[in-house]
Amino acid sequence: MKKVSLVLIAIAFSVSSFAQERPNHEIHAAMLFNFIKYVQWPDDGSGGEFVVGVIGEDDVFNTLKTWYDGKPKGSKKYVIKKLASGADTGDCQVVYIGKNKSKEFETVKNTVGGKPVLTVTDGNGLGQKGSCINFKVIDGKLKWELNQSTFSNSNLKVSNQLSSMSILI
Repeated sequence: MKKVSLVLIAIAFSVSSFAQERPNHEIHAAMLFNFIKYVQWPDDGSGGEFVVGVIGEDDVFNTLKTWYDGKPKGSKKYVIKKLASGADTGDCQVVYIGKNKSKEFETVKNTVGGKPVLTVTDGNGLGQKGSCINFKVIDGKLKWELNQSTFSNSNLKVSNQLSSMSILI
């Protein structure tokens, strides 16, 4: 347990220094990838694709595509897809909705509701409205909200480590 705590502290410091030197889209891409590490999907053991869909935010999409597309995630392979709308989320395990497409959240929520899909947003109030994780800036620092009931309803298991670093709602 002590090792895990030290690793989390190291991650927090590295994210802090990383955030000071990088553009927002790179920070969001890196954080999204880290969130995935701390979430367990019900069918995690089977092979195939692990699909991350991005709505809006071309820079986030391009960064994710460059950094992670085709890379392994256990027995699966990351596939990064650009989605035109919230209705296109059918085969995704993760959906990121950028600030410029926040209005798509309700469509995504209705499409993936009750399914094991991690929704990550960057919009005011979207954590309260049912996003699994929502970015927000507090006192000039990037933080994130974690909606526990949405995780539970989605049949996703979030690690205690991620929960302890989040603003729980």
